[in-house]
Amino acid sequence: MVTSTEAPALWRDAERCYRVVTARDSRFDGQFIMAVRTTGIYCRPSCPASTPKEQNVRFFPTSAAAQANGFRACRRCLPDAVPGSPDWNVRADLAARAMRLIADGTVEREGVPGLARRLGYSERQLGRVLTAELGAGPLALARAHRAHSARLLIEMSELPLTDVAFAAGFSSVRQFNETIREVFATTPSQLRAFAASRRRGGDLSGTRLSLRLPFRPPFDAAGLLRFFAAQAVPGVEEVTSESYARTLRLAHGSGVVRLTPQPDHVRCELVLTDLRDLGSAVSRVRRLLDLDADPAAVARVLGADPILAPLVAAVPGIRVPGAVDGDELLLRALVSEVPLGEEVPGEWGVTRLFPTAAEVAAAMPGHAGIAALAEGRLDVHVGRDAAELRAELLACVDPATADYVVMRILGAPDVLLADDPAVRRGAEALGIPAESLGERARAWTPWCSYAGMYLRRAAA
Repeated sequence: MVTSTEAPALWRDAERCYRVVTARDSRFDGQFIMAVRTTGIYCRPSCPASTPKEQNVRFFPTSAAAQANGFRACRRCLPDAVPGSPDWNVRADLAARAMRLIADGTVEREGVPGLARRLGYSERQLGRVLTAELGAGPLALARAHRAHSARLLIEMSELPLTDVAFAAGFSSVRQFNETIREVFATTPSQLRAFAASRRRGGDLSGTRLSLRLPFRPPFDAAGLLRFFAAQAVPGVEEVTSESYARTLRLAHGSGVVRLTPQPDHVRCELVLTDLRDLGSAVSRVRRLLDLDADPAAVARVLGADPILAPLVAAVPGIRVPGAVDGDELLLRALVSEVPLGEEVPGEWGVTRLFPTAAEVAAAMPGHAGIAALAEGRLDVHVGRDAAELRAELLACVDPATADYVVMRILGAPDVLLADDPAVRRGAEALGIPAESLGERARAWTPWCSYAGMYLRRAAA
């Protein structure tokens, strides 16, 4: 059962945003940007610097919008090193779908024409909508994404800066230097030196990187690890009580990642064959762990239900597992065993990529859904419209599988898997008749996906 909702644009409410800034409330980091007219700097809401006067600040929905208006990033609070806005999951409109694809590196690989084609709009329509909704067009949004990827490579690797420029998606070293100077008010070499002076260790050189992925606490890491362990594919994934490792099939090559939850971040160790895939890999991993979720907002709604309230209190910060690849997610939902995928250099106990749709179709001919994926008639990616994707899936899978894929690949927060046996068992255990789940779900909107995870927990 899929429902939809539209979140209000927080950044447009200047009075509320300023109250958040004066309180330095880190829960709102990533949900809007504060820019200071007198200094020309933009910050996260919780920046520890002195709070500027209300008449001197402006608010933007994205870093790209602040950059487009001539502001540069604060080097004290690093406004881009925060969890992403939960709006991109809550909202299902064109702007949100575009942001998910831009974060996955689509503009760097396919340009704005490719982005528009995937979204089903003309370039002019897309630019007009994004500028109106997010304060910047697709090129500016992609530029901000490249600047963030470049900062990670500058600070976390020892790659020559020329290599960093092209790995981050810039077309020339000159463009790279100009962008870093405009966004961070410093040169790439100065940015690297500043990072080295404050580094706490743990960075790796070459194609090995160690990153800190922030999240909004609380974070139910143990629940995610149990979920991944129950579904792990040997050779592709390795789960321990403390970490999760897996291989990644990326646009320019393969990768291996190990994720280790910490009290205030997730340690992300990455080995990539091509560093141009860094931004896409980080984006996919964040979606896999649902790191951009707003647990406080979820708890306010679900905690108001007297039946769910004890579970919400007992398991704060529950997450809805996402996915790193649309084809893989659908294939895993369709078949219990898949043929062996391509072998890759082993790291952390994982040695193979998940097989492609073509490889699975060759080993298991005759399945409509697998054939549709292999032939390109079905395209499952993060920029799809939920209703359109579900309708296409229903041509080859049952409604329960379609809802499951939509929930995980799009990060859709308001999908209740009412036919999932575990969800139904959990509902019965809590005294909710399974046949009344649909009616009950009205009180859980817009967080039905999270309610379903709590019901699964009740069934365990």
